[in-house]
Amino acid sequence: MILHKTNLFILAFLFTLSGCSNLFADRSLDEGIGTSQTSPADGMVQMYVPAGNFIMGWNGGKADEGPEHKVYLNAFWIDQTEVTVGQYRMCVEAGVCAHPQQGVHHMRNSSEMRRSYYDNEEYFNFPVIFVNWSQAKTYCEWAGRRLPTEAEWEKAARGTDERLYPWGNEEPNPGLLNYDGNIGDTTQVGSYPAGASPYGALDMAGNVWEWVQDWYDEEYYMQSPKRNPMGPETGLFFIERGGSFKKSERPVRSTYRHWYIPPLVGNHVVSHSYDGFRCAESAE
Repeated sequence: MILHKTNLFILAFLFTLSGCSNLFADRSLDEGIGTSQTSPADGMVQMYVPAGNFIMGWNGGKADEGPEHKVYLNAFWIDQTEVTVGQYRMCVEAGVCAHPQQGVHHMRNSSEMRRSYYDNEEYFNFPVIFVNWSQAKTYCEWAGRRLPTEAEWEKAARGTDERLYPWGNEEPNPGLLNYDGNIGDTTQVGSYPAGASPYGALDMAGNVWEWVQDWYDEEYYMQSPKRNPMGPETGLFFIERGGSFKKSERPVRSTYRHWYIPPLVGNHVVSHSYDGFRCAESAE
Protein backbone atom coordinates (compact mmCIF):
# COMPACT_ATOMS: atom_id res chain seq x y z
CA MET A 1 0.00 0.00 0.00
CA ILE A 2 2.83 2.42 0.84
CA LEU A 3 4.61 1.68 -2.44
CA HIS A 4 1.39 2.14 -4.40
CA LYS A 5 0.72 5.47 -2.73
CA THR A 6 4.24 6.68 -3.40
CA ASN A 7 4.03 5.64 -7.05
CA LEU A 8 0.79 7.50 -7.63
CA PHE A 9 2.13 10.62 -5.97
CA ILE A 10 5.33 10.66 -8.00
CA LEU A 11 3.80 9.74 -11.33
CA ALA A 12 1.21 12.51 -10.99
CA PHE A 13 3.97 15.04 -10.39
CA LEU A 14 6.13 13.72 -13.24
CA PHE A 15 3.21 13.86 -15.65
CA THR A 16 2.96 17.58 -14.90
CA LEU A 17 6.72 18.08 -15.12
CA SER A 18 7.00 16.18 -18.41
CA GLY A 19 5.02 18.95 -20.03
CA CYS A 20 7.95 21.25 -19.30
CA SER A 21 10.01 19.38 -21.89
CA ASN A 22 7.87 21.01 -24.57
CA LEU A 23 9.38 24.34 -23.56
CA PHE A 24 12.69 23.19 -24.97
CA ALA A 25 11.44 21.32 -28.06
CA ASP A 26 11.77 24.28 -30.44
CA ARG A 27 15.46 24.88 -29.67
CA SER A 28 16.77 22.40 -32.22
CA LEU A 29 14.66 19.54 -33.48
CA ASP A 30 16.93 18.65 -36.37
CA GLU A 31 19.34 16.81 -34.05
CA GLY A 32 16.81 15.57 -31.56
CA ILE A 33 17.45 18.29 -29.00
CA GLY A 34 14.30 18.72 -26.92
CA THR A 35 13.28 15.09 -27.37
CA SER A 36 12.29 13.34 -24.16
CA GLN A 37 11.33 9.89 -22.95
CA THR A 38 10.04 8.57 -19.65
CA SER A 39 11.70 5.80 -17.67
CA PRO A 40 9.29 2.93 -16.96
CA ALA A 41 11.09 2.12 -13.70
CA ASP A 42 10.62 5.39 -11.82
CA GLY A 43 8.76 7.80 -14.11
CA MET A 44 11.82 10.01 -14.60
CA VAL A 45 11.67 12.27 -17.66
CA GLN A 46 14.92 11.90 -19.61
CA MET A 47 16.26 14.48 -22.07
CA TYR A 48 18.15 13.54 -25.23
CA VAL A 49 21.74 14.69 -25.76
CA PRO A 50 22.86 14.03 -29.35
CA ALA A 51 26.22 12.57 -30.34
CA GLY A 52 29.01 14.95 -31.22
CA ASN A 53 31.89 17.08 -30.01
CA PHE A 54 31.96 19.70 -27.30
CA ILE A 55 34.67 21.64 -25.52
CA MET A 56 35.22 20.29 -22.02
CA GLY A 57 36.89 22.32 -19.29
CA TRP A 58 37.75 25.99 -18.94
CA ASN A 59 41.19 27.54 -18.89
CA GLY A 60 39.95 30.42 -16.75
CA GLY A 61 38.99 28.22 -13.82
CA LYS A 62 40.84 26.15 -11.23
CA ALA A 63 43.88 24.24 -12.40
CA ASP A 64 41.96 20.98 -12.65
CA GLU A 65 39.31 22.55 -14.92
CA GLY A 66 41.87 22.77 -17.72
CA PRO A 67 43.14 22.46 -20.25
CA GLU A 68 40.12 22.99 -22.46
CA HIS A 69 39.89 20.05 -24.83
CA LYS A 70 37.55 18.68 -27.49
CA VAL A 71 35.62 15.56 -26.52
CA TYR A 72 33.35 13.38 -28.65
CA LEU A 73 30.45 11.66 -26.91
CA ASN A 74 27.97 9.14 -28.21
CA ALA A 75 24.32 10.10 -27.84
CA PHE A 76 22.79 9.59 -24.40
CA TRP A 77 19.82 10.45 -22.21
CA ILE A 78 20.18 12.56 -19.07
CA ASP A 79 17.61 12.73 -16.28
CA GLN A 80 15.70 15.97 -16.53
CA THR A 81 15.97 16.50 -12.77
CA GLU A 82 17.78 15.17 -9.77
CA VAL A 83 16.36 11.93 -8.40
CA THR A 84 13.65 12.79 -5.91
CA VAL A 85 12.85 11.55 -2.44
CA GLY A 86 9.74 9.82 -3.76
CA GLN A 87 11.59 8.06 -6.53
CA TYR A 88 14.35 6.92 -4.22
CA ARG A 89 11.77 5.60 -1.75
CA MET A 90 10.47 3.29 -4.51
CA CYS A 91 13.92 1.67 -4.70
CA VAL A 92 14.16 1.37 -0.92
CA GLU A 93 10.68 -0.15 -0.71
CA ALA A 94 11.68 -2.62 -3.45
CA GLY A 95 14.43 -3.85 -1.11
CA VAL A 96 17.29 -2.72 -3.38
CA CYS A 97 18.42 0.68 -2.11
CA ALA A 98 19.55 1.56 1.40
CA HIS A 99 17.82 4.24 3.43
CA PRO A 100 19.63 7.61 3.26
CA GLN A 101 22.04 7.71 6.15
CA GLN A 102 24.94 9.52 7.73
CA GLY A 103 27.39 7.24 9.48
CA VAL A 104 26.86 3.91 11.16
CA HIS A 105 23.18 3.10 11.78
CA HIS A 106 22.32 6.79 11.56
CA MET A 107 19.29 6.95 9.29
CA ARG A 108 18.50 10.43 8.09
CA ASN A 109 14.91 11.59 7.65
CA SER A 110 15.75 15.29 7.95
CA SER A 111 17.28 17.92 5.68
CA GLU A 112 19.33 21.02 6.40
CA MET A 113 16.45 22.92 8.02
CA ARG A 114 13.55 20.45 8.04
CA ARG A 115 13.20 17.86 10.78
CA SER A 116 10.90 15.72 8.63
CA TYR A 117 11.99 15.39 4.99
CA TYR A 118 12.50 11.84 3.68
CA ASP A 119 9.37 10.55 5.43
CA ASN A 120 7.20 13.59 4.62
CA GLU A 121 5.01 13.56 1.48
CA GLU A 122 5.41 17.31 1.22
CA TYR A 123 9.00 16.73 0.07
CA PHE A 124 8.60 13.67 -2.15
CA ASN A 125 9.34 15.86 -5.21
CA PHE A 126 12.48 17.35 -3.70
CA PRO A 127 15.92 15.84 -4.33
CA VAL A 128 16.91 12.86 -2.23
CA ILE A 129 19.90 13.71 -0.01
CA PHE A 130 22.27 11.94 2.38
CA VAL A 131 23.18 9.46 -0.36
CA ASN A 132 26.77 8.45 -1.05
CA TRP A 133 28.29 7.45 -4.41
CA SER A 134 27.55 3.75 -3.96
CA GLN A 135 23.90 4.41 -3.08
CA ALA A 136 23.54 6.64 -6.14
CA LYS A 137 25.08 3.97 -8.36
CA THR A 138 22.79 1.28 -6.94
CA TYR A 139 19.69 3.38 -7.58
CA CYS A 140 20.62 4.14 -11.19
CA GLU A 141 21.26 0.46 -11.88
CA TRP A 142 17.92 -0.49 -10.28
CA ALA A 143 16.20 2.02 -12.57
CA GLY A 144 17.92 0.54 -15.65
CA ARG A 145 20.27 3.47 -16.01
CA ARG A 146 23.71 4.44 -14.67
CA LEU A 147 25.56 7.40 -13.25
CA PRO A 148 26.65 9.83 -15.98
CA THR A 149 30.33 10.11 -16.76
CA GLU A 150 31.91 13.42 -15.87
CA ALA A 151 32.06 14.31 -19.57
CA GLU A 152 28.40 13.44 -20.11
CA TRP A 153 27.38 15.50 -17.13
CA GLU A 154 29.30 18.54 -18.37
CA LYS A 155 27.96 18.34 -21.92
CA ALA A 156 24.40 17.94 -20.65
CA ALA A 157 24.91 21.02 -18.47
CA ARG A 158 26.58 23.42 -20.93
CA GLY A 159 26.00 22.15 -24.46
CA THR A 160 28.41 22.88 -27.30
CA ASP A 161 28.80 26.67 -27.22
CA GLU A 162 31.30 26.75 -24.30
CA ARG A 163 28.93 28.53 -21.93
CA LEU A 164 29.93 28.58 -18.26
CA TYR A 165 26.49 27.90 -16.80
CA PRO A 166 23.51 25.86 -18.00
CA TRP A 167 21.59 29.00 -19.00
CA GLY A 168 24.54 30.81 -20.62
CA ASN A 169 27.21 33.19 -19.37
CA GLU A 170 25.00 35.46 -17.26
CA GLU A 171 26.15 35.53 -13.65
CA PRO A 172 24.05 33.37 -11.30
CA ASN A 173 21.09 35.02 -9.62
CA PRO A 174 18.23 33.72 -7.42
CA GLY A 175 15.88 33.54 -10.39
CA LEU A 176 18.04 30.92 -12.10
CA LEU A 177 19.03 28.50 -9.34
CA ASN A 178 19.03 27.66 -5.64
CA TYR A 179 22.50 28.62 -4.38
CA ASP A 180 24.58 30.70 -2.00
CA GLY A 181 22.31 30.06 1.00
CA ASN A 182 19.47 32.09 -0.51
CA ILE A 183 16.93 29.41 0.41
CA GLY A 184 18.99 27.59 3.01
CA ASP A 185 17.79 24.13 1.96
CA THR A 186 16.72 22.13 -1.07
CA THR A 187 13.95 23.23 -3.40
CA GLN A 188 11.48 21.12 -5.37
CA VAL A 189 13.07 19.76 -8.54
CA GLY A 190 12.30 21.79 -11.65
CA SER A 191 11.70 25.01 -9.73
CA TYR A 192 14.00 27.07 -11.98
CA PRO A 193 13.01 26.56 -15.65
CA ALA A 194 14.89 29.74 -16.61
CA GLY A 195 18.09 27.98 -15.54
CA ALA A 196 17.61 25.00 -17.88
CA SER A 197 20.50 23.63 -19.91
CA PRO A 198 20.49 23.64 -23.74
CA TYR A 199 19.01 20.12 -23.65
CA GLY A 200 16.28 20.94 -21.15
CA ALA A 201 17.97 19.46 -18.07
CA LEU A 202 16.94 21.30 -14.92
CA ASP A 203 18.77 22.12 -11.67
CA MET A 204 22.22 21.31 -13.06
CA ALA A 205 23.51 24.27 -11.10
CA GLY A 206 22.78 24.53 -7.39
CA ASN A 207 20.23 22.68 -5.25
CA VAL A 208 22.40 19.59 -4.51
CA TRP A 209 25.79 18.31 -5.60
CA GLU A 210 25.46 15.47 -8.09
CA TRP A 211 27.60 12.34 -8.09
CA VAL A 212 29.12 11.25 -11.41
CA GLN A 213 30.70 7.95 -12.34
CA ASP A 214 34.35 9.01 -12.52
CA TRP A 215 37.24 8.77 -10.12
CA TYR A 216 39.05 12.07 -9.70
CA ASP A 217 42.47 12.89 -11.14
CA GLU A 218 43.63 16.51 -11.11
CA GLU A 219 45.59 16.01 -14.36
CA TYR A 220 43.15 13.73 -16.14
CA TYR A 221 42.28 16.30 -18.80
CA MET A 222 45.90 16.32 -19.96
CA GLN A 223 45.73 12.71 -21.15
CA SER A 224 42.04 11.80 -21.28
CA PRO A 225 40.66 9.99 -24.37
CA LYS A 226 39.16 12.18 -27.05
CA ARG A 227 36.14 9.90 -27.43
CA ASN A 228 33.81 8.87 -24.64
CA PRO A 229 36.20 9.32 -21.68
CA MET A 230 35.28 7.15 -18.69
CA GLY A 231 37.61 8.68 -16.11
CA PRO A 232 40.65 7.10 -14.43
CA GLU A 233 40.59 3.36 -13.77
CA THR A 234 40.97 3.93 -10.05
CA GLY A 235 41.55 6.70 -7.51
CA LEU A 236 41.00 7.96 -4.00
CA PHE A 237 38.16 10.39 -4.65
CA PHE A 238 34.90 10.47 -6.54
CA ILE A 239 33.57 13.55 -8.31
CA GLU A 240 30.49 15.65 -7.67
CA ARG A 241 29.28 18.37 -10.03
CA GLY A 242 26.93 21.35 -10.06
CA GLY A 243 27.31 22.97 -6.66
CA SER A 244 24.52 23.11 -4.09
CA PHE A 245 22.12 25.34 -2.23
CA LYS A 246 25.03 26.28 0.04
CA LYS A 247 27.59 27.22 -2.61
CA SER A 248 28.36 30.55 -4.29
CA GLU A 249 28.75 31.28 -8.00
CA ARG A 250 32.11 29.54 -8.53
CA PRO A 251 31.13 25.94 -7.60
CA VAL A 252 27.89 26.12 -9.60
CA ARG A 253 29.90 26.75 -12.78
CA SER A 254 29.39 23.87 -15.22
CA THR A 255 33.14 23.23 -15.54
CA TYR A 256 33.82 23.15 -11.78
CA ARG A 257 35.16 19.81 -10.52
CA HIS A 258 34.55 18.91 -6.89
CA TRP A 259 36.46 15.87 -5.67
CA TYR A 260 35.21 14.35 -2.51
CA ILE A 261 35.60 11.36 -0.25
CA PRO A 262 33.57 11.65 2.94
CA PRO A 263 35.16 10.56 6.22
CA LEU A 264 34.67 6.88 6.97
CA VAL A 265 32.68 5.94 10.04
CA GLY A 266 33.03 2.21 10.60
CA ASN A 267 32.22 0.61 7.26
CA HIS A 268 29.88 3.37 6.16
CA VAL A 269 30.67 6.51 4.20
CA VAL A 270 29.24 9.70 5.64
CA SER A 271 27.04 11.72 3.28
CA HIS A 272 25.54 15.16 3.66
CA SER A 273 22.40 17.23 3.29
CA TYR A 274 23.65 18.53 -0.07
CA ASP A 275 24.64 15.22 -1.74
CA GLY A 276 22.28 14.02 -4.49
CA PHE A 277 22.46 12.70 -8.04
CA ARG A 278 20.80 12.13 -11.40
CA CYS A 279 21.20 9.21 -13.82
CA ALA A 280 22.02 8.77 -17.50
CA GLU A 281 21.40 6.13 -20.16
CA SER A 282 23.20 5.37 -23.39
CA ALA A 283 21.14 6.03 -26.53
CA GLU A 284 23.23 3.98 -28.95
